Amino acid sequence: MPLGDASLRALAHPVRLRIMSLLTGAELTAADIARELGITHANASYHLRNLLAGGLIVTAGEQKIRGGLAKRYRYDVSRRFTPEQAGLFYPAAADELTRRARARRPEGLGVLGDAEVWVDPEVWRDVHDRISAALHDLHAAARPAGTAGTIRTSTTVALFEMDPDGRR
Repeated sequence: MPLGDASLRALAHPVRLRIMSLLTGAELTAADIARELGITHANASYHLRNLLAGGLIVTAGEQKIRGGLAKRYRYDVSRRFTPEQAGLFYPAAADELTRRARARRPEGLGVLGDAEVWVDPEVWRDVHDRISAALHDLHAAARPAGTAGTIRTSTTVALFEMDPDGRR
């Protein structure tokens, strides 16, 4: 289902990408997100409203807190981006990757690669499907931030076919 302008605006902000990452491993409230990211509760709520309006996150219930109710949210990792959404996502993802790279453990396990190559369609489909499956597995294994026995990781993948003329 195509998403509208709200989803496009929601994708274009690095803090919202961080929130979506947090909501992959846990259902969180605005207060939880504010604490984890070191931002104000109001700021977390603002970003959550944008993500919710854009259809990029869903409500996952309510939690009683000090006599009130707080909504919990989660990220639906099965959501697929349209090409227009992806075009706005890439610059925000590049900023987020730069931020994450500053927190990289040099001695930690990692892979870095880049390729703009021409390959047989069968090879492309096989590589695409294997990386898609690995991303699905990683999202399914995500746990709440700081969970004992887990390690903090960063994964950014952009696989796409390019215009054969190279004009875009």
